[in-house]
Amino acid sequence: MTSIGTGYDLSASTYSPDGRIFQVEYANKAVENSGTAIGLRVKDGVVLAVEKLVHSKLLVPGANRRIQTIDRHIGMASAGLLADGRKISQLAREEGSKIRKMWREPLTVKALSDRISLGAQAYTLYSSVRPFGVSTIFGGVDKSGPSLYIVEPSGVCLGYHGAAVGKGRQLAKTELEKLKLSELSMREAVMEAARIIYLVHDDNKEKEFELEMTWVGDESNDLHLPVPDDLLEEAKSRAKAALETFE
Repeated sequence: MTSIGTGYDLSASTYSPDGRIFQVEYANKAVENSGTAIGLRVKDGVVLAVEKLVHSKLLVPGANRRIQTIDRHIGMASAGLLADGRKISQLAREEGSKIRKMWREPLTVKALSDRISLGAQAYTLYSSVRPFGVSTIFGGVDKSGPSLYIVEPSGVCLGYHGAAVGKGRQLAKTELEKLKLSELSMREAVMEAARIIYLVHDDNKEKEFELEMTWVGDESNDLHLPVPDDLLEEAKSRAKAALETFE
């Protein structure tokens, strides 16, 4: 049974006869058209990396970042509509601030992801709003150790050892599954993350891109910070060399 073009895609509050919500599927398509974002949860921390596609040579390098700091110990990488990602990051920061004010302790990554997923799911219930066209990866270190979660446009929230969203997610997932993530250090994860991003971008090739990468864990004193420039440049050069060998 097909429901395309029969009006069931006009509202997020309407099911098609075969049980689909087209507005949510369209939001997922917006994510699939975006640059790839990945997260690696390793033994001593979390590494986030994003393939930020450069649509114009006039753009200032480093502008329109897709990795945001939510709390001192939590970072967020997004794939999809940039404006929607900023809105999600604003909501996440507000949640973190509320918890610090109420309980005098930092928010855990799981609690934050659960709260944001509830908000995302609420936007799939009413005809007056549309789902967020963004998938987000939340990574951080809290009292339970390193944690990594994905929140989808549908409101689904799942925890991962290695996560990938965006255009190259299938190839990235295949590469992540080859790694023994629980045995990697943060520095090794940086090298692997750069290699995977360069690999999935080479599969697309149509646009230039910037590699954004941050980490949180032992190497950063449990603070969410950008990967140091010297380490990032080393990771890029190794990734390019590995890509040439792969070809």
